[in-house]
Amino acid sequence: MKTKFLFILLLSISSATMAQTKVADKFFERFAYIKASELYKEAYDKGENSLHVLTRLGDCYYNNSNPKEADKWYGLAMEKYGKAVKPEHVFKYIQTLRSLGKYEAAQKWMQEFTDEKESDSRAEISDLSIFNELSSGNKTFISTKNLSINSDKSDFGTFIHDNILFFASARGSNLSDKTYKWNEEPFLDIYQATIENRGDSTQISEVRLLDNKGVNSPFHEASVAITQDGQTMYFTRDNTKKGKRLKHDKNGTTHLKIYKATLVNGIWDQVEDLPFNDDVFSTGHPALSPDNTKLYFVSDRDGGPGQTDIYVVDIHKDGSYGVPKLAAHDVNTEGREMFPFVDKNNVLYFSSDGHVNLGFLDIFKVDLNNDNSTPENLAAPYNSGYDDFAYFSDQEGTGYFSSNRPGGKGGDDIYSFQVNECTQIVKGIILDKETKEPLAQAHVELIGESGKVLKSSLTETNGAFLFELDCDKAYTIKADKIDFKDDLKELESNNQNAVSHSVNLELEPLIKGNQIVIAPIFFDFDKWHIRTDAKYELENIVSVMNSHPDMVIKIESHTDSRGSKRYNMKLSDKRAKATRDYIISRGIDANRIESAIGYGESQLLNECADGVKCSEEKHQENRRSYFYIIKQ
Repeated sequence: MKTKFLFILLLSISSATMAQTKVADKFFERFAYIKASELYKEAYDKGENSLHVLTRLGDCYYNNSNPKEADKWYGLAMEKYGKAVKPEHVFKYIQTLRSLGKYEAAQKWMQEFTDEKESDSRAEISDLSIFNELSSGNKTFISTKNLSINSDKSDFGTFIHDNILFFASARGSNLSDKTYKWNEEPFLDIYQATIENRGDSTQISEVRLLDNKGVNSPFHEASVAITQDGQTMYFTRDNTKKGKRLKHDKNGTTHLKIYKATLVNGIWDQVEDLPFNDDVFSTGHPALSPDNTKLYFVSDRDGGPGQTDIYVVDIHKDGSYGVPKLAAHDVNTEGREMFPFVDKNNVLYFSSDGHVNLGFLDIFKVDLNNDNSTPENLAAPYNSGYDDFAYFSDQEGTGYFSSNRPGGKGGDDIYSFQVNECTQIVKGIILDKETKEPLAQAHVELIGESGKVLKSSLTETNGAFLFELDCDKAYTIKADKIDFKDDLKELESNNQNAVSHSVNLELEPLIKGNQIVIAPIFFDFDKWHIRTDAKYELENIVSVMNSHPDMVIKIESHTDSRGSKRYNMKLSDKRAKATRDYIISRGIDANRIESAIGYGESQLLNECADGVKCSEEKHQENRRSYFYIIKQ
């Protein structure tokens, strides 16, 4: 008998803690982490140490940037449940440990995370300081634009010198009536256009064939690089001799060569074949180092690891060249490396399909000043699932690249890019829902997509708040104030800089006249136990009474008309006392509840009296409780 009683008692306790957890879950889902943590901890103190409760407690503190408490609860979850803990919680635990300076422990759990989520990109990060930098949020926004000078054919490969934009195009120059069989477009020629800076905008106009004598031919020319003094141009051309393409094999393959031209009286002339070209392999895509002492290029010659590789050769003061060598820094792979460009900071940009990419050619960069630097994918929007190549920039934050991504004008198109500090703001007013008056000292939170509280503030006397936002992010704005129900709204920022969003929130007062007014406390038919949704609402009563320590209330409960009047009177009384008992269980002194009385079906709210046919919803309206303030 004793064993049976103990079993029933344990079952009762388990049921109560499970119900407590469900109420906590509802607050957690509304981002009310403090209230949720209070309820989860009460459940834990009563013996509820499930994985759900422990990790939710960790989440409550993690989302409120309290790593010390988050460490405690995540740590308990890890200790008790080990590999049953979901990888996402392991990852949050790693971040928590890092923020506390526990790097050795963090590395241990990073290995666990890697073993579980091998394909997850985060699993590749071994340096937690790098992860910290990546996870801190990047406020830069990159806008791209398809250039107006693009044609319905291929246009690509930019270079700028003295406000002249040089590029390759297959738009047709009348130098040849032949087409390139690969894509049935005219052969490529080098074009130039004038760049004008007009305030905040750049205009490109006056597109014409290169001012040249012998550079453009009836065959392919592309990929320009010009020395700082503007006197020497390197470019790529089909291997030709006396105006004819030289074919290397029976399939008609024509290789590429790099040539240089000299500017003579404003005209590119004196075209020369470079000495490290050859008729049996291709050499192309020239790029100069910032000091013009090195020439980078692409070749499929023997000795490289891939289909095409990037090489570098010294340019001597007397104009001669050294021996070409493969580029360092793990640039080359078994795939294709193409279109090198070196900016003024000695950072090499190139395209590859051999490194991890989004598909086909992607643009990468590597710092040539740093021996330990390895190729880094520039990611979107520079890269897409298509060919992205020919990166060029002559000033910080702006430049060009080429792509055959959908939405362009021709086969390949030139895109400009602009790196902006993209930020937005959200501002609004917190109002009393009843009076529409602004609420001072209301607590407002900016919550991120993961549920983490990013920023918080208190409103001024005019009820106003303001937060700065990152672009292209989803947020929740939540407001709360003592003696009011909270309110929240969702917001998504877009990709436009300096946009202002307006979000007003209305908080419904809990004290109206001589009552604490909450959403109806409903009961199941013929039952008096407090449902989860009822407990969620009753927490508002608890909050009000905690904020008014001298407040005394009385409780009235009512039933619907089904059943006898005498039975309903008893049922409503049980409901009133169950409501009272729940409030007391939450730490409110019993003396502060003057009475808890049931009134049965004597005060129906609608027409559903005895004998009247009504829906369940109509009957439920009558199953309710009121909370009258006796002393405040």
